[in-house]
Amino acid sequence: MQENSDDSFYQSLPVLTRFEGVADASNYMPLPEGWVLAVADIVGSTQAIAEGRYKAVNMAGASIISALLNAFGAHDLPFIFGGDGAMVAVPGRYADRAAEVLASIRLWIREEMKLAMRVALVPMADIRSAGFDVGIARFAASESVSYAMFNGGGASWAEQQMKAGLYDVAEDGVGPPDLTGLSCRWNPIAAHNGEIFSIIAKPTSSSTMVQFQELVAAIVAVTAEQSRDGHPMPEEGPGFAFSRESIQAEVVTVPRRERAAKLLSIITQLGLTIVLHAFNVTIGRFNARRYTRDVAANSDFRKFDDGLKMTVDVDQSHRLRIEALLLDAEAKGVCRYGLHRQDSALVTCFVPTPLSRHHIHFIDGASGGYALAASRLAAKHPAAVASP
Repeated sequence: MQENSDDSFYQSLPVLTRFEGVADASNYMPLPEGWVLAVADIVGSTQAIAEGRYKAVNMAGASIISALLNAFGAHDLPFIFGGDGAMVAVPGRYADRAAEVLASIRLWIREEMKLAMRVALVPMADIRSAGFDVGIARFAASESVSYAMFNGGGASWAEQQMKAGLYDVAEDGVGPPDLTGLSCRWNPIAAHNGEIFSIIAKPTSSSTMVQFQELVAAIVAVTAEQSRDGHPMPEEGPGFAFSRESIQAEVVTVPRRERAAKLLSIITQLGLTIVLHAFNVTIGRFNARRYTRDVAANSDFRKFDDGLKMTVDVDQSHRLRIEALLLDAEAKGVCRYGLHRQDSALVTCFVPTPLSRHHIHFIDGASGGYALAASRLAAKHPAAVASP
């Protein structure tokens, strides 16, 4: 009975509707005992970005989410996307299967994407023994989709252990991952307010959380002055401009013998969707215009992962105001931050079925986004560790 109760932990959490609430520790509930964090990131993502492969890096980062959710047949586990990596919280009874999935994803990334991936499976017991915790909250991006927010320092600690080579998983005898629904067909989305601004800001310690919460509220207030609160995607969704590189990346998510059929299926779907969208025709339960609006509404352009992460579309004056807030907060010892600017945003999608409105979409900057913002934060604070 306890295992069933643990499985419903995330679904039972209240849903936040005001983003400012994600910085309030009282809105978080600790992960149950026995859970594990499945963590992954791309090694050398900065070099891959320099080579123009950030779309592939994003696809690789999101693959761990789709593979784990598909493996368990559950699309409501807590997860968070970080640009060049991701994290999924998994009930302890799934730990062995999660290790197999992590190994299969790493092998697939290496063979098909020609990228190197680190993976780790970190028990909550070890996180708490180290003096950290993992609290989870739910924020409603739309009426159909909510995203997990992570707090307590434990997620950052788990990532540091992975980068140190700890909590690795064996790769012997693993099969291919199930990446059904993972796609990234859209071209980069050009900024319409000014430029795409990726922000990572982390509190310096638990003692500064009240001031950090005020900082988050101030930044959100600035972005609220821009159209759609700074959301990089228009309300009607992305335009119908599709990326050949993205389609090729989606094709390799299936076994080689199925790739010709997969390519034909993608091309057919795209052509049909364009026609249905142009004439606003509904087939069965699928309406193309509603689908593209849902892509925009369901996107995670802002989140909390032991700190604030946002990829927003802002003009120069609003960007400078945000930078001034961050600079002042850092000078006062409230936060550490890293930023990256670019002229467009990327969207990576997990759509188990387009007939459901619960499809999810990950937003990042198109030329480095969170990965470069994180590297700049690390360059300024190389020894920074989240406080318990």
